[in-house]
Amino acid sequence: MSVTISYEELEALLETIFLRHGTRAGVAELLAANCATCERDGALSHGIFRMRGYVDSLATGWVDGSAVPVIEDAAPSFCRVDARNGFAQPALAMARELAMQKARTTGVAVLAIRNSHHLSALWPDVEPFAQDGLIALSVVNSFACTVPFDGTSAVFGTNPIAFAAPVEDADPIVFDLATSAMANGDVQIAARAGKALPPHSGVDSEGQPTIDARAVLDGGALLTFGGYKGSSISMMVELLGAALTGGHFSFEFDWSGHKGAQTPHTGQLILLIDPSYAAGNPFGLRAQTLIATMQAAGVSRLPGQRRAETRALAAQNGIPINAEDLAGLKALAIA
Repeated sequence: MSVTISYEELEALLETIFLRHGTRAGVAELLAANCATCERDGALSHGIFRMRGYVDSLATGWVDGSAVPVIEDAAPSFCRVDARNGFAQPALAMARELAMQKARTTGVAVLAIRNSHHLSALWPDVEPFAQDGLIALSVVNSFACTVPFDGTSAVFGTNPIAFAAPVEDADPIVFDLATSAMANGDVQIAARAGKALPPHSGVDSEGQPTIDARAVLDGGALLTFGGYKGSSISMMVELLGAALTGGHFSFEFDWSGHKGAQTPHTGQLILLIDPSYAAGNPFGLRAQTLIATMQAAGVSRLPGQRRAETRALAAQNGIPINAEDLAGLKALAIA
């Protein structure tokens, strides 16, 4: 049975859970808003589905919910943040104004976060920048669960890329995609529901192609999207998200001593561009021209459009949640 809950009610409940399970107040507020936003916008593999992973990671001591990030002003267009084994979102929030100031001043800024944990969707990290008129691109690697093209074992994470850009007189264009054939969270959801995966998504423990979600999770691995092309992009994410930031590659950390931990301990890179420095007509108008041309060519759904529609419905009708899941959240809030 499904029930509805307002965004504010869900956010408050999630914040209570984070506080109850070991995060400091500022971290709890940021993570609760992030998780509630994903649920509201229909990104279900990164919404309340992730709460058990957050709680278990905190309980095992794998991630420090009270960590205070340290900002390092490295160069006119480059800033670094040591998340100090905490979550990436507080590190981003702390360095956001500095990164934006650098982008406004020099035209471009790089924000490199290391020693961080990221268990959410990536688009909530970049959308606010586009709402403030900047172009934003972010990459983050995860844990080794994806086989490189022509490889035999997992090396890469799901390694998503998120992009956001302002559009004249319209909401920003925002999209977020894994470089694996599908997100690991979606595989977990499919396994719980007993649903098959699309062909060419993963392999089993013997390296054989499978559409069995459980086989992918139990010793198997995902494949990259688009064969060698997706594998090359996933490699780029490892280099930008880990090598450039000073974070771990997806295969470099060991959480075997923290049973139940699910948060990858890696790195994240955010690139900001101030389009006001560009030549020609304003960027927002050019983006509008491209979108109009795509629609004239028959495109009926733009990147991120379904998420925006789901957000609008939730604002009007509330967020639909399975009653059993809501009861589970309430139990976590008092556990």
